[in-house]
Amino acid sequence: MQLEKYKIHSHNEDVLAGHQRKLAYTLSEVENAENIIQKLVDFQIAIPSWALGTGGTRFGRFSGGGEPRSIEEKIEDVGLLHALNQASGAISLHIPWDIPQNAQAIKVLAAQHGLKFDAVNSNTFQDQANQEYTYKFGSLQNVNKAIRKQAIDHNIEVIKHGIELGSESLTVWLSDGSCFPGQLNFRKAYQNTLESLEEIYAALPDNWKLFLEYKCAEPNFYSTTVGDWGQSYSYVKKLGDKAFTLVDLGHHLPNANIEQIVALLLMEGKLGGFHFNDSKYGDDDLTAGALKPYQLFLIFNELVEGMDARGMNHATDLGWMIDASHNVKDPLEDLLQSVEAIMTAYAQALSVDKKSLEIAQEENDVVRCQEILQDAFRTDVRALVAEARLRAGGALNPIALYRNLKIRENLIQERGLKAVSTGL
Repeated sequence: MQLEKYKIHSHNEDVLAGHQRKLAYTLSEVENAENIIQKLVDFQIAIPSWALGTGGTRFGRFSGGGEPRSIEEKIEDVGLLHALNQASGAISLHIPWDIPQNAQAIKVLAAQHGLKFDAVNSNTFQDQANQEYTYKFGSLQNVNKAIRKQAIDHNIEVIKHGIELGSESLTVWLSDGSCFPGQLNFRKAYQNTLESLEEIYAALPDNWKLFLEYKCAEPNFYSTTVGDWGQSYSYVKKLGDKAFTLVDLGHHLPNANIEQIVALLLMEGKLGGFHFNDSKYGDDDLTAGALKPYQLFLIFNELVEGMDARGMNHATDLGWMIDASHNVKDPLEDLLQSVEAIMTAYAQALSVDKKSLEIAQEENDVVRCQEILQDAFRTDVRALVAEARLRAGGALNPIALYRNLKIRENLIQERGLKAVSTGL
C-alpha cells in the first residue's frame, strides 16, 4: 500500500500548533539549530529487508500478520516508512532471500517509493535448499577448498545482483568459528578467510566498497574468525582501499567501549558504516536507543567529531543501517522508533559545544568535559527532528499517524494474518 500525501498533510495540520510551540523553545536553547535541522533532512538510514517481518528466538516466533511475502512488498513497506519519516530512503537486501526476478522492474518500483538500494548482504551462515556443500563447519574459513569456493562464488553472485540494482557496497558477515578448543587451527582459519576475501574483493567494481562485519560470539561460542574490530581491521587493511570495517552495536563483549572503537577506526580511515540496534545481554537486536541512549549519543559524538576532522560528508561517506529483530513489536513501528532514536542522538551530538569541549580537554577539566556532553544529551532536540521531517514532507508524529491510519490492520487484510516474511 502507498500512503497518500494529503493524509500526512492533514495529520501535520492537526498537530502543527503544538509542534511550533516546542520548536520555538528549542530554537531559543540550541545555538546552531538551523544547521542541525538541515543535516537531519540530509541524513538517511537504510532499512534492511529482513527487519520488515517478525523476528524470533531459538525458542519460537510469533508472527504479527501482514508481513511482506516478496521483495516487492518489502519495498512497499520501506516506502511506507520513508513516507512517514522521510529518513528511510534506502533498502538493504539479503541474498538469496531477496533475489529480484526482474532487476529493472524492481528499480522502477523502488524509485516510485523514493528509495535507492543500499549495501547488498551475502548469506553463508545458512545452508540453502539447493546448495551442494554445507556450511556447518564454516564458509570462507572452511578446511575444504570446494566449500570455500562455493561461499566465494555466492558473494560474487551477490555483487552482480547489487550492480543490477544500483547498489555500491557488499556487506560480509561470517558465522565462521569454532565451538570447542582444538576444533580448528586459528592461523589457518585466518589465512583461508583472507584468501577467500581477496577473491571476493577482486570482483568488486571500482566504485564499490566491501564492509566486513565482526561479532564476538554466536553461533560459535569458543571462537569466531572475525571476532572483534581488530580482526576485521586486520583483514580490511590487507584487502585494500575499498575494504572497511562495519560496526554492529550488538556484536561486542559486555561493556566494550564502542565509541572508542568508532573513533579509532574513523581515524584510520577504515570505518565503513553501522548496523544500529540495542542490547542488554548480547546480540539482542533491540530497538536502537531503547536501553542505552547515552551510549548511542556518545558514539555519535565521536562520529561527528571524527568526520568533521576528516572533512567527511555526514550523509554519504559512511553507511548507516538498522539491523534489528522484532519478536513482540510491530516491525514497522519498531523501525520508526529506531530511526527516531538515531536521529535524536545525531542531533544531540551536533549540538555539543565542541570549542568549549576542546578547551576543557586541553585543560584537563574533567568536570567541565562531563557537563558539556551531558548538557547536550539532556537537551530535548525532538522538535528539531520533527521539524526536519516536516520540511522533508514527512509526518510530525509518524507512529501516531501509522496507528491512526490502521496501517498494520490494512496490511493484514491485504496479505493475510499468517503471512511470513521471506527469509524468516
